Amino acid sequence: METTRHFVATVYVVHDGATLLHDHEKLDMWLPPGGHVDRAETPHEAALRETREETGLDVTLVAPEGDIESETVRSIPRPQHLLLEDINVCDGQVGHQHVDHIYYGEAPSRNLDPAPGETPVDAWEWFTPERLRDAADWLEPDVVEIGQRAIEAVDGVDRSGDAGTDSR
Repeated sequence: METTRHFVATVYVVHDGATLLHDHEKLDMWLPPGGHVDRAETPHEAALRETREETGLDVTLVAPEGDIESETVRSIPRPQHLLLEDINVCDGQVGHQHVDHIYYGEAPSRNLDPAPGETPVDAWEWFTPERLRDAADWLEPDVVEIGQRAIEAVDGVDRSGDAGTDSR
């Protein structure tokens, strides 16, 4: 049987040494903002859109960008991680999979303002590296590891450049 795959984008939003997670009601797990890549979007555009819709934050991606460019080709920001995630697993059968483009993003503040119909502000929480470690018994292992890596990477960003995408 053929497995259906969906392209999704996720952002580990970081501000002041912590990353933002919410209790995802449908999936019953704590996750960062993210969602499906729309037909007319690139993964990094979807990551920025989903983050803005779900949190109200306009983040700056910390994403390496290549230097390949021609009349018909250009580099786009690369995710920090690409994960293949099994979704809707029942009796060992995978319902479908997500090809998840994981980005790190630096937020200008912790002031959340989700769009109408999105996860309410009180369902979001900021997790420091210590809190991620302390919650390792109820957070998914990849969320703990990637959250810690995102905090470390964003805390190490050289902030003397201009806004947009950090080209590391």
